[in-house]
Amino acid sequence: MSSKPLRPHQKEELAELAVIAMRERGLEPEFSTTVKQQLDGIDGPSEEDGTGIVDLTGLLWCSIDNDDSRDLDQLTASEVLDDGSVRILVAVADVDTLVEKDTPIDRHAQINTTSVYTSARIFPMLPEKLSTDLTSLNPNQVRVATVTEMVFLPDGTLARSHIARARVRNKAQLAYDAVSAWIEGEGPLPEAADRVDGMDQQLRTQDSVAQQLRARRREQGSLEFQTFQPRAEFDGEQVVAIRQQVQNRARQLIEEFMVATNGVTARFLAGKRRPSIRRVVRSPERWARIAEVAAERGWQLPPDPDSLALEQFLAAERRRDPLRFPDLSLVIVKLMGRGEYVVEQPGGPKIGHFGLAVRDYSHSTAPNRRYPDLITGRLIKAALADLKTPYSPTELEFLANRCTQQEDAANKVERQLRKSEAAMLLEDRIGDAFDGVVTGGSKGNTWLRIFDPPAEGKLLVALGREVKVGDKVRARLVSTNVERGFIDFEMLG
Repeated sequence: MSSKPLRPHQKEELAELAVIAMRERGLEPEFSTTVKQQLDGIDGPSEEDGTGIVDLTGLLWCSIDNDDSRDLDQLTASEVLDDGSVRILVAVADVDTLVEKDTPIDRHAQINTTSVYTSARIFPMLPEKLSTDLTSLNPNQVRVATVTEMVFLPDGTLARSHIARARVRNKAQLAYDAVSAWIEGEGPLPEAADRVDGMDQQLRTQDSVAQQLRARRREQGSLEFQTFQPRAEFDGEQVVAIRQQVQNRARQLIEEFMVATNGVTARFLAGKRRPSIRRVVRSPERWARIAEVAAERGWQLPPDPDSLALEQFLAAERRRDPLRFPDLSLVIVKLMGRGEYVVEQPGGPKIGHFGLAVRDYSHSTAPNRRYPDLITGRLIKAALADLKTPYSPTELEFLANRCTQQEDAANKVERQLRKSEAAMLLEDRIGDAFDGVVTGGSKGNTWLRIFDPPAEGKLLVALGREVKVGDKVRARLVSTNVERGFIDFEMLG
């Protein structure tokens, strides 16, 4: 074990690296003077009211998000109907009530198009006075929202839907892990839910419907990946651990309701003959290579892209080899190609989201942290009021392309910082041995993912030795570089 002294200000250093990475990729880490001037003029939440805004503050709304989330974009509520159907309501923050189009705050949001999350510092798309307070659906605060109502039959079929503007009040701020532990019988009902009569049954109902929706999407070919997204944890300034985010029932609950809501939004705008920004993953052009990857594992995929066949292969591999499944997921995700934002005009061709097995999919449920969702919120409000669409076709095309570009840049910043976090945690462990799995090879380099802590680095392989993707190996840590996010191992044995 190395006796190298600890770096005294690790969190601060990582935050500085994040700022540099943001600027290198065309993202703006700080708010301008004009943004701050506009912000100074906003002294409270929207008090908009009128005939088009209904009062739904009496429903048992709750939010479910990460433990440390403060930008609360959506709430959920449910009601079991007499015929056995279930009414699910999803409320989405109406950010446009305080952030009008083409104002300084809106123009900053248009630069970054998304919040950027690193462990040392979060770079919000909107100033925190808004995103974590005045436009956030915070507990016990009345807020204006767009509410999507969906009625699901006992078999999970969507029977009808409706969108309206409403005033809502969050009765319980909950966190994914605690809710999931309770659902699965591994923990108590979270205290915030326990204080609200009937909230436990609400959560049971929502979980049941979500699992039905999930099963239906899987049957239709929705792909379930397990991505490698470790996150650093701090004790004061020091990085003390890196944890891998675990998919669980509460995350699935929110994911299913957001997919359903985004589908309703897309169909609502299409039905009103309005343009919309869609989130799409096109049918993969590299399907032949995906089929080769499956064949290497004894599976035969059809010659043409088939999401159901691909999901069956992925499900089988997840059961057969859960340890290596995140790496197989990453390979398939890369071969499928990235998601992108496109404009769908009334009557125009539909592309759909190959990975979700849906034809109609917008992004509408996170306007505090994603610009496409803020745009969609404005499109919905205009359609509900029968007003002119607030964006020209040229504007929407420009914004769709920009959102794709900047979201890609933000993802690269987050990945780069995860590498630096891992290098920082490991820098005093030079010479230690780790167990890992080979995850890839390119341009003469071999890549290794170690299990504890979860981190990736380059594997130096002795001349004449051969390793292939999926091989379990033991390796010694030989060097780290925090600034560049480099971690180098050499194979043992």
